Amino acid sequence: MHQLTLAEIARGLADKKFSSEELTKVLLARIAQLDPQLNSFISLTEDLALTQAKAADARRANGESGALLGAPIAHKDLFCTQGIRTSCGSKMLDNFKAPYDATVVAKLAAAGTVTLGKTNMDEFAMGSANESSWYGAVKNPWNLEHVPGGSSGGSAAAVAARLLPAATGTDTGGSIRQPAALTNLTGLKPTYGRVSRWGMIAYASSLDQGGPMARTAEDCAILLQGMAGFDPNDSTSIDEPVPDYSASLNGSLQGLRIGVPKEYFSAGLDPRIADLVMASVEELKKLGAVVKEISLPNMQHAIPAYYVIAPAEASSNLSRFDGVRFGYRCEDPKNLEDLYKRSRGEGFGTEVQRRIMVGAYALSAGYYDAYYLKAQKIRRLIKNDFMAAFNEVDIILGPTTPNPAWKLGAKNSDPVAAYLEDVYTITANLAGLPGLSMPAGFVDGLPVGVQLLAPYFQEGRLLNVAHQYQLNTDWHTRTPTGF
Repeated sequence: MHQLTLAEIARGLADKKFSSEELTKVLLARIAQLDPQLNSFISLTEDLALTQAKAADARRANGESGALLGAPIAHKDLFCTQGIRTSCGSKMLDNFKAPYDATVVAKLAAAGTVTLGKTNMDEFAMGSANESSWYGAVKNPWNLEHVPGGSSGGSAAAVAARLLPAATGTDTGGSIRQPAALTNLTGLKPTYGRVSRWGMIAYASSLDQGGPMARTAEDCAILLQGMAGFDPNDSTSIDEPVPDYSASLNGSLQGLRIGVPKEYFSAGLDPRIADLVMASVEELKKLGAVVKEISLPNMQHAIPAYYVIAPAEASSNLSRFDGVRFGYRCEDPKNLEDLYKRSRGEGFGTEVQRRIMVGAYALSAGYYDAYYLKAQKIRRLIKNDFMAAFNEVDIILGPTTPNPAWKLGAKNSDPVAAYLEDVYTITANLAGLPGLSMPAGFVDGLPVGVQLLAPYFQEGRLLNVAHQYQLNTDWHTRTPTGF
């Protein structure tokens, strides 16, 4: 059962080949057996899962149907879940039990999903390796000595190891797409505003976006269907109709215009990954796509702009964690200032402190215009580059990451080296565009992903292209040894 995709689970439940309760018990047992190797979960919710599974079976017995009714999933541990620890991978929130459900959690629960637990993540979603979590690093099931990517590394590792068919993630600068690439999954970052951020603990509010992680584009379409939609509780949510993503999967790629930016193939890209990217281009050409070279001239400025904007927003968002209302509080504070300093100093990890300091500096008097304002201007130039490109092409294709997964600890002494792993993904967040990573091969036994970008609200187009590619390749079907 653990090898079934979401789509196969939906068919199996509809045909009464097994019940949601039976499937849930199998997966919970598998998590208990295998997750100690991976550390992909922070919390397991066995009682809730079995209750939801029984309820889903009862709903099916009463004639209800639905692709997600009875489907087991997990949530990245920054989606608030009522009465369950929502830690954000941080000591700061280790004791926090959310008093309400995030909109994504509530929508998926209403659709009948079964929540198996909350997955490990980089602390407050800050990281590209899932090594900054207070609960310890997550291991990549393809090689336990390597990182799974971050910050949604727990979700990625759990799905890749067949502990469950799909999970939610969030993407601020590539945190769905990058771990998807490094673990052989399909991961989708929707258009900014397509999925509600209400109840999703914020890192950088103008960049964060929730999305699905699964083994196939078909499964991502099913999960996104349950997540997407307007939410009046979220001021950044867009009131745009949600199409039937599954219905568009089988569209022809004949005449599809694919742009390949020349800036993607610089000295920083592993040449073996470049070869796999071009092999995926050739595969799509066989399906009728037309390929042309394009240019994104301001891409070189993306990383410096992102690492001003994101920490600046983080320093503002994380100011609420001060030991007063909720979360970690230091022992025996001498006064209010001591409470603030020690609660934050003891509750936040090194990477979070680093980004808060960078952000506070960028927003400080005398530096705001020089750094933050300039970064926002660069952001507009990057968006303009994409708008010009999409006048010529329908989607943009390139590598998801410049390198395959690196060894645990390899980049801990050089944060900038880890930041550079996001070079291909962060532009979509700066521009608010939808992006998808899909499996495209292996380098030294480690997975490689290809990234697709599309105009606003064209998630269906990305899923269509990825699905057609997956019908004609088998990279996404490969399973890590031992899982």
